[in-house]
Amino acid sequence: MHIGVPKEIKPLETRVSCTPSGVRHLVSGGHRVMVESGAGECSGFSDDKYRRAGAVISDSPEEVWCSELVVKVKEPLVEEYAFFRKDQILFTFLHLAGNAELSGALLATGVTAIAYETVQDAGRLPLLAPMSEIAGKMSVLMGGYYLAHQHGGEGILLGGVPGVLPARVVILGGGSAGMPAARGAAACGADVTVLELDQERMRYLESSLPPQVHTLYSTEQHIDEQLGSVDLLVGAVLVPGAAAPKLITRSMLSAVKKGAVFVDISIDQGGCFETSRATTHAAPVFVEEGIIHYCVSNMPAAYPRTSTEALSGATLSYIRRIADLGLESAMIMMPGLADGLNVWNGNITHRALAGSLGLPFFENPFL
Repeated sequence: MHIGVPKEIKPLETRVSCTPSGVRHLVSGGHRVMVESGAGECSGFSDDKYRRAGAVISDSPEEVWCSELVVKVKEPLVEEYAFFRKDQILFTFLHLAGNAELSGALLATGVTAIAYETVQDAGRLPLLAPMSEIAGKMSVLMGGYYLAHQHGGEGILLGGVPGVLPARVVILGGGSAGMPAARGAAACGADVTVLELDQERMRYLESSLPPQVHTLYSTEQHIDEQLGSVDLLVGAVLVPGAAAPKLITRSMLSAVKKGAVFVDISIDQGGCFETSRATTHAAPVFVEEGIIHYCVSNMPAAYPRTSTEALSGATLSYIRRIADLGLESAMIMMPGLADGLNVWNGNITHRALAGSLGLPFFENPFL
């Protein structure tokens, strides 16, 4: 199979979808891999490293996009829509629930679009998990940074000092992003509360995390009660394929201290704060109602070497299976991959996504 690895064009998106070692693995299986020149530069992978791994290097995005299977990191931008075609498989993060324009372009052209974030394995989201973990750890780093007075925050240190109470950190969601956030905040010495819906997950968090991490049922009343004392609020909720629920409304911000920091990891799916809007690494924060909002939609791009290796390590076996067997056989043999199918033959094939977009749902033909 011909596999294309384009250079990401999203502003300050520094990751690449496949490492040279991943290319070598695919080429050893008899596949042709074309990498756009400069695609891996920010991740520490030169064109020469890809050549030595067996890749064909091209200066033409159009040529790379002519591949049967196009493997990316982030969702295509408007400039890339012209490269879509019916006999093409696109494998990347899509987050279509918050992007009606991209959804429409994929539907109109008949691209087969598989989203990393909805691929499943025994109830897990194995391709989303590594990026969620990085974003969860980053949320504490960024939150602590913007809590500093010179960055507009209330001037409180996450861990406090002897005789001074630590910061109060509240995390909405205890999944693959929320748990690393809780562990990181606790390691800094903060007082941490994780709000969760799943009782078994709460038991696991209580047994796995340090004693200053507490769990609480996620209800509107409990969220309200936490807002009055919160210094750093991390939104880490996820409904696979669907838009994130808005757990914090604008009216609720009146209870929050001025200079507190909100980090919305869920921003790719529309965000879980009503006041959230996507930001970039160039301009990562804005202030609403006196609250600093950090809503960067590609947080792991801040650490491209770590992120690229983690993502490529997770996706490579799926890419190889699609290339070796073809789409239909790969999805039959790997039902979790079939869960990743979002758009096929001009139809939405993920029920939660169809509901979020208000479009008809077409039964996934591979499930």
